[in-house]
Amino acid sequence: MQRATFIRGSAIVGASALLPRFLTAGSGMFSVSGERRVARILSAKRSMVQNVPVLRAFAGGQDDLVSPFVMLDEFGPLDVEPGSTGMDIQAHPHAGVVPTTYLVQGSGRHTDSLANDIVYHEGQYMLFNSGRGAIHEEVSDDQLRAQGGVVHGFQIWLNLPAAEKFCTPETVIHNSEALPVIETDAHQIKVLIGSLFGQHSPTATYSPAFYYHIKMQPEARLDIPVTSGHNAFIYVVHGEVELEGRHAVQDEQMALYEREGDELRYYSRNGCEFLLLGGQPLNEPVVSYGPFVMNTQDQINQCFQHYRAGRMGEL
Repeated sequence: MQRATFIRGSAIVGASALLPRFLTAGSGMFSVSGERRVARILSAKRSMVQNVPVLRAFAGGQDDLVSPFVMLDEFGPLDVEPGSTGMDIQAHPHAGVVPTTYLVQGSGRHTDSLANDIVYHEGQYMLFNSGRGAIHEEVSDDQLRAQGGVVHGFQIWLNLPAAEKFCTPETVIHNSEALPVIETDAHQIKVLIGSLFGQHSPTATYSPAFYYHIKMQPEARLDIPVTSGHNAFIYVVHGEVELEGRHAVQDEQMALYEREGDELRYYSRNGCEFLLLGGQPLNEPVVSYGPFVMNTQDQINQCFQHYRAGRMGEL
């Protein structure tokens, strides 16, 4: 296998900050005790990961208001023509981080140096815990390449605590039916990580975290409890949603919250779809070099030594 070359700092790309935009329509949302305040609103940047177009909401930085997460990419929608290559993110290593993949449309194929060869589909949730170092490849599966279709999803990196940076690598995939869904006439919430309203995800993490996929109907209101002192942020996939103080966030934008407060409140006039994530901040130094996310430069150097020596395995 040909080993890739990495550009220094390639994983540290921040989103651009926006001036606050406020809604004037009456939502019935008034400030309440314990409600989280918005720290800042950001706009995702368009980029390419090999041949796949992505919207990068953040990658590193943001004053640690996104920990324990370190990167959020929305990939696609990518139209795959019949007989074409489709998604073709070729073999590359990771260490010290858990890249997670969640498909909302289409299918893909994951292979790795842990002897996994997985075709995953819409609604499934996969976690590639790279630990001390492993290699993976993400491409379109044979059926999608032959028949064509659309691929759309999210790759979000979950950081590993310092004590687990060199744990044993592992790939886990959860079927859609195993992930709880909370549904009312006003909203639908899929719980990928964490617990909400008595529903618990089967996803195991090394530190407290949550990851919800939320859809709201027009004129819907929704209150979400969170732990004061933990981080929380939203990324809007479609539509527009009103936050505290009538801050408006829409497609391709995200809002980071301050850490104080135990309630998040939402309203959408025309309906919307967004991701809500967060958890206990790790409060540890983060040193990133391409696909390696560690705590010190010495650890990064060690990752490169292991990779070049073939100690992260082969596909």
